[in-house]
Amino acid sequence: MPPVVFDLYELRPTQEQTEQFFSLLEAPGFRLEHIISHGQPSPPDFWYDQATAEWVLLLRGQAVLNFGDGPPQSLRAGSHILIPAHCRHRVDYCSPDAHWLALHFPTSVGTP
Repeated sequence: MPPVVFDLYELRPTQEQTEQFFSLLEAPGFRLEHIISHGQPSPPDFWYDQATAEWVLLLRGQAVLNFGDGPPQSLRAGSHILIPAHCRHRVDYCSPDAHWLALHFPTSVGTP
């Protein structure tokens, strides 16, 4: 049987306008997900502190990531960033049309 073709942009947001997470590919040690945001920043005083590294690509929209110990990082469509494991971060701003790809993987995987 031939492989199935999927389209990221056919995933439709719910009427609730809540942030949505779609797992695209998973295997032991890594997860690739498509995230559709509707302008939701991180909750006040909330910081991500993940056990795995995360490579993030903003496919559509704009966002601002805050790492607490440096200047905020502005992202636009096409921007990508590698966030090391246990690097505290939060989303300070996210446009209503933001679409992300996020790859979570162990730090033992080599990066360029």
